[in-house]
Amino acid sequence: MTFGARFAAALADRGPLCAGIDPHAGLLAQWGLPDDVSGLERFALTAVEGLAPYCALVKPQSAFYERFGSRGVAVLERVIAESRAAGTLVLLDVKRGDIGSTTQAYADAYLDPASPLAADAITASPYLGFGSLAPMVDTARKHDAGLFVLALTSNKEGPEVQHARTEGGEGAGQTVAGRMLDQLRALNAGEEPLGSFGAVIGATIGESELDFDFNGPILAPGFGAQGGTVADIRRIFGRAVAAVTPSSSRELLRKGPSVEAMRDEALRLNDELQALRS
Repeated sequence: MTFGARFAAALADRGPLCAGIDPHAGLLAQWGLPDDVSGLERFALTAVEGLAPYCALVKPQSAFYERFGSRGVAVLERVIAESRAAGTLVLLDVKRGDIGSTTQAYADAYLDPASPLAADAITASPYLGFGSLAPMVDTARKHDAGLFVLALTSNKEGPEVQHARTEGGEGAGQTVAGRMLDQLRALNAGEEPLGSFGAVIGATIGESELDFDFNGPILAPGFGAQGGTVADIRRIFGRAVAAVTPSSSRELLRKGPSVEAMRDEALRLNDELQALRS
């Protein structure tokens, strides 16, 4: 199955929620764990146990593992493997973006099943030009993986790039974010039930005139503790709302280290989000 088909099936089966597994130093301390590899491992694998069996996707943020060097990356490999064994899709949050052979190396690292870091999908940055992601697009197609491309994020610095308007040539006068969505629309054309090339669009972006119905999955970070609500998601995404996976990290992880409390919170949020699919 393509990633788009697996994504649609996972949301239908488990609900829309994407659980972030982000071992912030502050969360390790909150759980009473040391800020070292042993604390990282206990935190991350406990979160997998509490969340992966109950969510459509889990989203580990690579940076929080990389900061511990090779031993931290080894923990990330276990998070990916054990999450997938629990039946959830793994969206690895790496936000990579480069050119040529470097982009291909990133694609091989994260999307080729031969790699111990291979995930179902990754986040990617298109701001060296959308065409710079071509090796990732080709590798994702080859291995039935997915990409979530940064399009319209809710950080305060985002608008200086994402709201800028293009000049000359194809798409002149569009916002950069709108151009990114058009590129995704072309990649996903004709795919059923959904294409495999998605966008990252914040659940707290406010009003937008862009058309988010590009036949692809949408990751909406900012749901829950960062202020995004079900009403916000319905308002922002409109007819594309069934393709949205709202992402929550702190809302879930602050319930730890209790596996049962994280599970119950994931189930509660999924129940709340089911309104998006009715």
